[in-house]
Amino acid sequence: MGLTIPHIHLLLNHVPTVGTVAGVGLLLLALVRRNDHLLRASFEVLFVVALATLPVYLTGVAAGNAIIELEGVSDDAIRTHETAALLAFVWMMITGFFAWLALWQGRRLPQLPRASVGAVLLLSVVTLALMGRAATIGGEIRHPEILVNPEPAAAAVGAPVGWLQSAVIADFVTQYPWVWPAAEALHFLGLCLVLGVLLAVNLRILGAMRALSFASLHRLLPWGMLGFALNLVTGMLFFIAAATQYTENIAFLWKVIFLGLAGAHLLYLTVFSNTWGLQAEAEAAPLDKLVAAGGIGAWVGVIYWGRMLPFIGNAF
Repeated sequence: MGLTIPHIHLLLNHVPTVGTVAGVGLLLLALVRRNDHLLRASFEVLFVVALATLPVYLTGVAAGNAIIELEGVSDDAIRTHETAALLAFVWMMITGFFAWLALWQGRRLPQLPRASVGAVLLLSVVTLALMGRAATIGGEIRHPEILVNPEPAAAAVGAPVGWLQSAVIADFVTQYPWVWPAAEALHFLGLCLVLGVLLAVNLRILGAMRALSFASLHRLLPWGMLGFALNLVTGMLFFIAAATQYTENIAFLWKVIFLGLAGAHLLYLTVFSNTWGLQAEAEAAPLDKLVAAGGIGAWVGVIYWGRMLPFIGNAF
């Protein structure tokens, strides 16, 4: 039997929880030892975990749809886990964003701002608690032996209620005819923003605009990250509203892969020192040029596979 989306989810589903534990542990150790290098490393770990959480959440939705008809599987339990996972996913994305922002500030300032360090610490602790709860609810779906109270699994662990539920968000997107077009417009604006910024930064590494130093363009990266975040928020609205048309489309899976590579490249531009030291008229090293070209290629891949969604596969 070939590898399926539920298999992929089983392979990845511990990454957000274990990764957040590692990030928080490293962060606490850095604070105790007052070690700036460890502190930066903990932020890098949290950002990478945030990137890895995206495919975990997406495959989780697909896995839930795949097993919902199996005997002994509760629809309520799956929906409860899905809602808890969505809440944890949102907090993980916020944590990853602030971890990246702290790294960017630390690159331009003598030391990491205390306010940013405190914000990341608070966000990461909350995220860890939410990830642990989502993982616990998920484990109870097919492992009733771990239930403390064997009554309906949907009531376990106090599942979140309110507007931050997949069903509520899906209804909002599909019931109001203006929501999807507005989200599409914001999605493309975010794409233009992130692509414009990263093109300028990477083209400088490749040798264009040599009259400028890399640091002078580096200050534009928060605008690129803002576009990245805007794409993520609007993209998740589309996914939640019509999950099956994405999870059943190979083009979407490739888009997610290239999106992860693009996010990793953004981290590279933020933390690696080789490019940061580029002064006006200076030439980047061949390896840095290769990475810059790869970063542009990653975004080309995101755009291509996103555009191919209606034409490749049979979900649209």
